[in-house]
Amino acid sequence: MRGCLLLARWLSAAPNPLAASLKSSAGFPFRYNSIRSFTASAVWSAGKSKSPPRSPDTNLEHRIAAIPLDRYRNFCIVAHVDHGKSTLSDRLLELTGTIQPGSNKQVLDKLDVERERGITVKAQTCTMIYNHKGEDYLLHLVDTPGHVDFRAEVSRSYASCGGALLLVDASQGIQAQTVANFYLAFAQGLELIPVINKVDLPSADPERALGQLESSFELDTENAVMVSAKTGLNVEAILPTVVEKIPAPIGDSKKPLRMLLVDSWYDPYKGVILLVRVFDGEVRAGQQLVSFATGLKYYVGEVGIMYPTETAQTVIRAGQVGYIYFNPGMKRSKEAKIGDTFTKVGSEKAVQPLPGFEEPKSMVFVAVYPINADLFEHLDDSINQLILNDRSVTVQKESSEALGAGFRMGFLGTLHCSVFEDRLRQEHGASIIITPPSVPVKVVWKDGTEEIITNPAKFPDEDNVRLKVAEVQEPYVLATLTFPDEYLGKVIELCEANRGEQESIEYFTSSQVIMKYQIPLAHLVDDFFGKLKGGTKGYASLDYEESAWRAGNIVKLQLLVNKVPVDAVSRLMHMSQVPRQARQWVTKFKEHVDRQLFEIVIQAAVGKKIIARETIKPYRKDVLAKLHASDVSRRRKLLEKQKEGRKRLRAVGNVVIEHKAFQAFLAK
Repeated sequence: MRGCLLLARWLSAAPNPLAASLKSSAGFPFRYNSIRSFTASAVWSAGKSKSPPRSPDTNLEHRIAAIPLDRYRNFCIVAHVDHGKSTLSDRLLELTGTIQPGSNKQVLDKLDVERERGITVKAQTCTMIYNHKGEDYLLHLVDTPGHVDFRAEVSRSYASCGGALLLVDASQGIQAQTVANFYLAFAQGLELIPVINKVDLPSADPERALGQLESSFELDTENAVMVSAKTGLNVEAILPTVVEKIPAPIGDSKKPLRMLLVDSWYDPYKGVILLVRVFDGEVRAGQQLVSFATGLKYYVGEVGIMYPTETAQTVIRAGQVGYIYFNPGMKRSKEAKIGDTFTKVGSEKAVQPLPGFEEPKSMVFVAVYPINADLFEHLDDSINQLILNDRSVTVQKESSEALGAGFRMGFLGTLHCSVFEDRLRQEHGASIIITPPSVPVKVVWKDGTEEIITNPAKFPDEDNVRLKVAEVQEPYVLATLTFPDEYLGKVIELCEANRGEQESIEYFTSSQVIMKYQIPLAHLVDDFFGKLKGGTKGYASLDYEESAWRAGNIVKLQLLVNKVPVDAVSRLMHMSQVPRQARQWVTKFKEHVDRQLFEIVIQAAVGKKIIARETIKPYRKDVLAKLHASDVSRRRKLLEKQKEGRKRLRAVGNVVIEHKAFQAFLAK
C-alpha cells in the first residue's frame, strides 16, 4: 500500500517527458490509471469517513440556470386527510419526468409508518421542471399533512409557497380539516386553485363539491380542475393552471443573502440537513453563513434541490427552495431553529430577519418505559434519533419504583403519539410500555404565580400544599365537527357527555352539518375521535384548535395496593370522570395481580378519600382437615392461630407485582 502511494506520488511529480515515456511503454496506461484511481480513493478514505462530495448534474444545472425568477412557481396541496394529496403528487412528478411512471407509489411519503397508514406525517418537498408553451418553468411542490396533529408542518410549508391546490374528495365533499387548512392558507394570502379529486368513483358528486366550495369559501370555481389522481384522469390540466394562476415568488439574486430555514432532518454522515427557502441573494458551497437566532457561523458544504431525492447543485438562487448542509456538519439539531434567518457573514446589518414560526406546544403527555431495565440505553438512543427529525416532541427522564427508569414525553396530539410509538417499534425494534395519554394542567398559586404541570407526581394534592393553590385550570379546545345531519342527535349527545359547550351549528348543504364545540382537551384525547367515528359510522370528521385555559375541579386519582400508592399509575382528571375511571382501574388491576399468602386490597383514591375497592383473597390452608368434627375448642384454637399468623404476614409481607401485570394493565 505504502509503495503504491509513493509510486503514484513520484509519477505525479515527475517531469513531463519522463512521464510520457513511461506511459507510452507497453501495458502501462492501464496500470498507471489503476494506481492513480486507487490512490485517489485511498487518500480520500484516509482523510474522511464520509462519501466523496457528489458532482452537480450539469444538464439539470444549465436548464435551471436558464429559467428566470418570473417563471418560478412554489405551491402546495391543501386537503383533508385521505383526500389523495400524495397520489396527486406522484402523478405530477410523473408528468414532469421527475420520476418514471409507475416506478413508485407515494414517492414523497418516505417513512414506513406513512406508507403503512396511508397518511402524510412530514411535509415533503420536490422540485420539478415543466415545459409550458415552449418555455421551461421551475415548479416547487410541497406535499403537506392533512391531520390536525401536524398543523405546524402545514403552516411552515405555506410560508415557502405562493399558492395552493385546494383538493376536495368528490364523494365526501368539504371536511373539517379542509376548512381548517383553507383558513390557514387564506391567512397566508395564498392563491387557491380548486381541484376536485376521485371523480371516477361511483359515489362521486363533483357539482355538490363545487357548490360547497362556493358557499363555504366564496371561491370562484370556474378554474376548478376535475381529476382522478389514482387513474391520472385530467391531471395534465393542473400544471398549466398552476403556471397561469399562481404568482411567481418575489426576490432578487443580486441582493445580500436572506434565507429562511423551513425544516431540518438528521443524517448520520452529514449532520443536520436544512430545507431552506432563499428570498434574496444566492448560496453556494464554501460560503460562510451566520444564523440570526443563535449567532453561530457555518461553512456551506453542499447545496442542492430535492429532485425528488437530494440532488447537488452549484448554487440555489432567490425564489428557490432547496437543501444545504455544512462542512464541518451541524451536529446538534437544536442549533437548527425552524423559522430562523441565515445570511452571509458580513451582511448581518444589511439584512432584515424574516418573521419566524411559532414553536408548537406539546398537548398530550405519556410516560414511556422499556419492558426490561437492560433495554433502557437502547430506548434512549432510539428516542434521541427520532427526535432529531421531529422537533415538536419533548422528552424528560423520569423513574418509577414499579417500572424503573423511563421518559416523560410530550406530543402534539394522540395521532402524533401513536405514530411516534409505531416508529419506535418498527424502525428501532423497541419493546416498550406506554401509559395512557394525559394533558397538562395549570396551577394558579395564591401569590399570583402560575405553573404548568405535565407530570401527575408534581401535582399539589397534599393538604398543606393545596391550601396555597388559588385554582387549577385545564386546557379547552374549539372542535369543528362535520357530519351528515342524520347523526346530529348522537354527536350532540357525545359532546355533552364529554362536558362540551356548543358554540355554533350550521348547515353548509341540505344534509351536511358543521358544528363547533368547546371541549376539554382531556376528553378529546380519551378516544373521543374513535367514539365519534363509531357513532356516525365513519362519516364524521374532526378538527380542533387551542382555545383557552378554564378553571375546573381537577384532582389526582391514584391506585393503592395495600395502602401503598403505585407511582406508575396515577392520573390528573376532572372530578366528574373519577368514579367511572376508579371502578375500571381496580377491576382491571385485580385481573393481573397474582394471589399471595395474605389478603391484597386494591383501591383507587383521591387524596385520602377511597373511591373504589377490590380485594384479592389469600391462599388458605385447611387447618381443620385432620380434626374430629366434635372437637370445637381445638377447631377454634387452630382458626385463631391461623388468623394471628395472617395478621403478622400482612404486616411484614410485601405485595410482589410482576412486571407483566403492569404491561397488561397499561396495554391498550
